[in-house]
Amino acid sequence: MPPPSQTKSTILGPDGRPMQRRDLATEQAGPTVTGVRSVLSGHPAAGLTPERLARLLRAAEDGDTTAYLELAEDMEERDPHYRAVLATRKLQISQLDITVEAHSDAAEDQAAAELVRDWLDTDSLPDTLYDLLDGLGKGYAVAEIMWALDGARWLPERFEPRDPRWFQVDRADGRTLRLVDGSADGAELTPHKFLVHVPRTKSGLPIRGGLARAAAWAFLFKNFALKDWVVFAEVYGHPLRIGKYGPNASEADKEVLLDAVRNLGTDAAAIVPQSMVIELVSASVTGIDLWEKLCNYLDRQVSKAVLGQTATTDAISGGHAVGQEHRQVQEDIERADARQLASTLNRQLVAPLVAFNLGPRPAGAYPRIRIGRPAEEDVTALVDRVVKLVPLGLRVEASVMADKLGLPDPPAGAVLLAAPGAAAPVA
Repeated sequence: MPPPSQTKSTILGPDGRPMQRRDLATEQAGPTVTGVRSVLSGHPAAGLTPERLARLLRAAEDGDTTAYLELAEDMEERDPHYRAVLATRKLQISQLDITVEAHSDAAEDQAAAELVRDWLDTDSLPDTLYDLLDGLGKGYAVAEIMWALDGARWLPERFEPRDPRWFQVDRADGRTLRLVDGSADGAELTPHKFLVHVPRTKSGLPIRGGLARAAAWAFLFKNFALKDWVVFAEVYGHPLRIGKYGPNASEADKEVLLDAVRNLGTDAAAIVPQSMVIELVSASVTGIDLWEKLCNYLDRQVSKAVLGQTATTDAISGGHAVGQEHRQVQEDIERADARQLASTLNRQLVAPLVAFNLGPRPAGAYPRIRIGRPAEEDVTALVDRVVKLVPLGLRVEASVMADKLGLPDPPAGAVLLAAPGAAAPVA
């Protein structure tokens, strides 16, 4: 490990070259007044047609992602069902327990893990997890890390979520993100300055993996169905109003009759000359639940795309057994999302955090963040087996047992538990 003075004065980038601290503390991807990274957004969902949607999705594949990303935002604002199921998936992951596992029981590895745990206690991360999970809908999400000195430690002070429109995909590989800066190719992102989360919801290019892309057609057809439904609801229940005039009626008489027919639809009152007749004809309509059935069908398809099932969002036949099976599917998705998010944090946050403060480590020798529900394990049985097998030669790391029991490492000077009759040791 390099001496402390060296680790505090030199920060190396991925290419091995020294980095300036001001590069880590200065915003690189903030909004610009000139409009290159504007906070103003278009709304492609307005007047969307199948032809426009097809062009929009194709343009995103070809590297022009702006309209697609704006549509994904529109979908969350205009479609309550899509917003609800996507938020369910994001909230489910962002509220899971976060634990830190040391690489080994060695003192330097324990110190690295404790550094990460101390920083996690500042509660800087949970809201950022939700922001990073925005990549589920759009294909990727970016948060800029604002580093700052905290005493003698170089720590993330805050995370700034960045609009995905402010980044462009490298045309060579279709994966690497570059900052929109007005140039054709964009600017390279400063190393260790960004959390870039690319959820793997399907194989292939990240921009084609966003759930908004899968739900876009259902969103479009549901909008058509809703418009037709609203138009029908506006006139349903009002009988057809037919005004009849005689052969000698003048143009002025016809205008009076037309106004009377119109007023019956709004004011439900009108006056006409005695010689004129207004007939009310009630319509006989069947299949008026067609639009509701279509909207419900499309909502179920969106639930399947986002949550992998429908039982947690819609009342379906099958009762408790079907609900349990669907819940297992949702848990599979939860574990995959949590594992991928933890991998992003370990590579792009934990590794530089430890390297900046304690010096670089070999690949794989850093502490690891775990995100997920506590394993449903019979702790009593585990402890009983360990107590019996350790005297027989079983080798068990103390840190592993502490993690299994959910116990933090004791701070220096803490009084530790001891066997009955023995003096209490001090950490």
